[in-house]
Amino acid sequence: MSDVDVKPSMLKWARRRAGRDDYIKKNFPEIKSWEQGKKSPSLGDAMKFAKATYVPIGYLFLDKPPNVRLPVSDFRTVGSADVNLPSPNLLDTMYLCQQRQEWYREEVKSNGAARLDFVGSMNTNDAVESSAEKIRDALKLGDKPQPQKGSRYQLRQRLMDALESLGVLVMISGVVGNNNHRKLDVDEFHGFALADPWAPLIFVNGKDGRGAQIFTLAHETAHIWLGQSAVSGNTIRDAPNHVVEKWCNAVAAEILVPAETIRKEYVLSSDPSDEISRLADLFKVSTQVIIRRIYDIEMFDKTTFQKKYDREVQLAVEREKEKKAKSNTFGNYYNTVPVRSSKKFTRAILASTMEGKTLPIISRRLLDVWNPESIAKLSQKLGVGR
Repeated sequence: MSDVDVKPSMLKWARRRAGRDDYIKKNFPEIKSWEQGKKSPSLGDAMKFAKATYVPIGYLFLDKPPNVRLPVSDFRTVGSADVNLPSPNLLDTMYLCQQRQEWYREEVKSNGAARLDFVGSMNTNDAVESSAEKIRDALKLGDKPQPQKGSRYQLRQRLMDALESLGVLVMISGVVGNNNHRKLDVDEFHGFALADPWAPLIFVNGKDGRGAQIFTLAHETAHIWLGQSAVSGNTIRDAPNHVVEKWCNAVAAEILVPAETIRKEYVLSSDPSDEISRLADLFKVSTQVIIRRIYDIEMFDKTTFQKKYDREVQLAVEREKEKKAKSNTFGNYYNTVPVRSSKKFTRAILASTMEGKTLPIISRRLLDVWNPESIAKLSQKLGVGR
């Protein structure tokens, strides 16, 4: 097969963008010669390379890299600086979620569903405390601001169930679709919201710790109530640059750790590190969220806050490494898929497929479940078609 005219700069761009250097070097031994312009790949090699780097083959024949941007507002920051262009994994995750949302929107509208009045019912001029109270009430988190009972897993599940009962599709995953080889990066983003009056959608990066996932879930919930689609990636250490992100962070913090309650719960005479851990367990959030809230109620000065927060980030990384080293088990596939693709969405598309309204190839693609036997078992697990 003859060689093709691909600019070395485009090959280098695709490789760097994919973030798969080890895989590329192993499977494309001539990549260095291609990037130096000493050799050119064959058409077959170029097609394989495009697939391996998650780019359309046509991109490789461009004169310069395309300006690929996220399809929604990008509020990701690291400190006070904007982040780099989105990775293929983030883009493909967002595209898949948009396709799921489009399918679900048409499904519910065809069944006569009304618009969801809570989507876009707030704005950033609304008071944080009263906005958080309204959202807490909608999520049935209790009449009074108080710590939540149970484990972090149970609180996360309670929030997911409450949101889905309201009509929000909630998806939590650490990979693209169901491809365990394409892991999402928490350093790139924590989650995103796709606001829509019929099919609002929240996606949470499952690679984050459980406590961090809960905060992201609350943060993206605030985005839905604003009616603002966006991808988020800032931490709560520094105030975000964007008014929308500041408001969503503040509302999320107030939903999960109300200022009135933490003032009552915080024991000033206790060892600060012990107290931070105790409060994180009490409120079912990460220790970083607790440190920020203690700072918000002026129990820490700025220097103390920054030192404790940065130290806790280091400890969290170490704990996560230990957790991964000890864990050698994988979750049940048929329990995992509905979490990754939303239990509400999964049930709806499986039911539509069984009724003959949706082609099986569409449901398999949107669920990223290609084995017909797996589809049947998933339907049985969710009680669809009984």
